[in-house]
Amino acid sequence: MIPMNDFKLQYCSIKKELNEAISQVLESGNYVLGDMVRCFEKEFATYCGAAFGIGVNSGLDALQLSMMALDIGRGDEVITVSNSALATALAITHAGAKPVFVDVGKRTRNIDPRKIKEKITERTKAVLPVHLFGNPADMEQINEIAEDHDLSVIEDACQAHGAEYKDKKTGTLGDVGCFSFYPTKNLGAYGDGGMVLTSNEEVYEKIRMLRNYGQKTRYTHVFKGVNSRLDEIQAAILRVKLRHLDKWNDARRRNAKSYDELLRGTEVVCPVEQKGGRHVYHLYVIESKRRDQLQNFLSSREILTLIHYPIPIHLQEAYKELEAPTGMLPITESLAKRILSLPVYPELTEAQIGYVADAIRNFARRNSH
Repeated sequence: MIPMNDFKLQYCSIKKELNEAISQVLESGNYVLGDMVRCFEKEFATYCGAAFGIGVNSGLDALQLSMMALDIGRGDEVITVSNSALATALAITHAGAKPVFVDVGKRTRNIDPRKIKEKITERTKAVLPVHLFGNPADMEQINEIAEDHDLSVIEDACQAHGAEYKDKKTGTLGDVGCFSFYPTKNLGAYGDGGMVLTSNEEVYEKIRMLRNYGQKTRYTHVFKGVNSRLDEIQAAILRVKLRHLDKWNDARRRNAKSYDELLRGTEVVCPVEQKGGRHVYHLYVIESKRRDQLQNFLSSREILTLIHYPIPIHLQEAYKELEAPTGMLPITESLAKRILSLPVYPELTEAQIGYVADAIRNFARRNSH
């Protein structure tokens, strides 16, 4: 069996470091907003190249709190994409604003900057690009458009820990960068977690208060905040894992290159890097015209795969109030029928990658007549 991820294998490789870090928290008697969180906030911000980091409960909360800090709310619009986790849009609607979806590039699968201008209105307050699957969006064009129209830029970097665009880490290319530390991520906790990065001190101070009931000092509340705090044990785990992130990302990139080479000449379409970007392959997503049959075939060979994401957000029942017709985002909708995520986790062996590639080739031969 080849799983999509092997968390146990990764844990065993750093077991001693993790157990020591967790024991340190337990022995400290301090479990919420203590030294571990403060240290991790600083270390992750420094790693990415931002001035400030604010640990929160999840990637969704990171996005929503960023909206609140940038005064995005009722009556406002935020331009984003529909081929993402639902959390991208939920953050917008939870803040009281309306998501406005634009189509993506056929090969990059990231927001198409050319489509952004068409959707800007007097109600538009921000652009929310997603660095999908670990592939940075075209931030240069996005930032130019945002600057021309006085819009904020909120990066959804929840799948892009350590990814780069023109030698800068994702999460530092807009006004704020938002990360998830869900266990499946390149930098994953053993539970939920998230972070906002920014180099704007005013935004930093506001989010820091908002995540903790909006209080400036204990029992002194400046804003109507929420309870969204990264806990000490998860911060301790993430501090250990951060030391290994570059090594793991390099392994993912090697695995992706192996797939690229082994699948060359087959009917599947392999992913590409954004021009000027460094993809960290949170997911390795191929395209196949016979996606469902291929997925079933791989499953019969004990190769687990997933589809990220089978139903675009604008066609989800949760967003039926948008009354978005099928065909509104043709590239997004077409991709949803063809994409398939293959295992690409760092501990994957060359033999396993070869087995997956051989299975895909066998599928093509069996179905070529």
